Amino acid sequence: MEFSIKSGAPQSARNGCLVVGVFEPRKLSRPGAALDRAAKGYLSAVLRRGDLQGKLGTTLFLHNVPGAAADRVLLVGLGREAEFSEKNFRSAVAAAIRALGTSGAEEASLHLTELAVGKRDAAWKVAHAVMVARDSTYRFSRMKSKQEENDTTLRRLVLSVSDRTAERRAAAGLEQGLAVAHGVALARDLGNLPPNVCTPAHLADQARELAKRYRMKIEVLERADMERLGMGALLSVARGSAQPPKFITLEHRGGPKTARPVALVGKGITFDTGGISLKPPADMDHMKFDMCGAASVLGTMKAVGEMRLPVNVVAVIPTTENMPGGRATRPGDIVKSLSGQTVEILNTDAEGRLILCDALTYVERFKPAAVIDIATLTGACVVALGHVATGLFANDDALAGGVLEAGATAHDRAWHLPLWEDYQEQLSSNFADFANVGGRAAGAVTAACFLARFTKTFKWAHLDIAGTAWKSGKEKGATGRPVPLLTQFLINRAHGARKS
Repeated sequence: MEFSIKSGAPQSARNGCLVVGVFEPRKLSRPGAALDRAAKGYLSAVLRRGDLQGKLGTTLFLHNVPGAAADRVLLVGLGREAEFSEKNFRSAVAAAIRALGTSGAEEASLHLTELAVGKRDAAWKVAHAVMVARDSTYRFSRMKSKQEENDTTLRRLVLSVSDRTAERRAAAGLEQGLAVAHGVALARDLGNLPPNVCTPAHLADQARELAKRYRMKIEVLERADMERLGMGALLSVARGSAQPPKFITLEHRGGPKTARPVALVGKGITFDTGGISLKPPADMDHMKFDMCGAASVLGTMKAVGEMRLPVNVVAVIPTTENMPGGRATRPGDIVKSLSGQTVEILNTDAEGRLILCDALTYVERFKPAAVIDIATLTGACVVALGHVATGLFANDDALAGGVLEAGATAHDRAWHLPLWEDYQEQLSSNFADFANVGGRAAGAVTAACFLARFTKTFKWAHLDIAGTAWKSGKEKGATGRPVPLLTQFLINRAHGARKS
């Protein structure tokens, strides 16, 4: 789908459909009212008859509207005007895109981007309209023998803004929206691939493609390299798999040479059986999504590369499978991490923290200004926050605030959870420096506490995306989160909006 920006009266748009909003009960939005005046009250008469009340997400097509140059008009319900929020804006855009997909229109003019959405400007509205449109039309069918055609006829979408001044501001929003949408799509594609295709080697190949396309620096460490370095925790997870592990670093140097980078560390377990602590078979196929942290980091690097963002970013991805086998790590084994600390492995299904801890130690060599790790780490976080918010832990309040602010702007929200020293006691071990699990209670917190032991030298935040990285059931698939949050965080850093 192609996008463009334009200002002007809605009735002058010459295309297959123009889209205006209706507030509940039956109140036309400002662009809708302008169109109604040109149509000599035609829209008002339709609303008075009760054909559309304005309930959020409802739609109604009108044909042959007097005074309108477009073939048809789509009315979209916005809910009550006093309650019109960022979420409602995104929901209304999604409803419009779904309806347009079945209309036969190849080009449409979306006037929902002229609506007032709190204090958000034209750039924000255009960026989110683009992201929602791309998300609504995303399909993954590459593994089917017959490729499914996209079920939408819509090919071009004109995003309307109030005036020429807003056009200039909205251009930046269009660039950002497209970059984030492309990053999200990459993350979703990687997450949706089957584990026999999306192996550690495949993730390394994807990183190499990004490096080549966007002129980034890349290094891929092999098993022998990790052994020489002493990444005993990561390698303990890889022992049971026939697939060789990879350790990927990808660098975007868009900022000043002396500026310290932001490091993004993504968990890349391309399939998680649980190892010797084998998971139950029901829904184990979902464990192909256990590399969504890595996928989100690669998606974010794609967005950063497309925008040529003036900031230094280092992506670090430890990736392996977690499989049972004669060489697999056993419960009770003790391993030495890259940091020199020893870990008693009580549960081999708590493997994500083991590969991340070595990555967090490795990232010290880049002298990062801030480090964010992203991982589908704990079912406990799903229990705590469901599938709405990502769990956030941090050892620095300013960094946590920057992440929360970025999530709010991107509508990819996180919730700050405690990282108190009191919880560290649950990780005590009789035989090693500490254990890799701390029991059922506060499972998301103790997992973060484990990682915190490897982050003493830098500002660090941890995003537990177990509840937000994918959907189950009929809508099964990767979501691409938290690419929008991470990209917005880096945009804010690049623009100096917040110093963490």
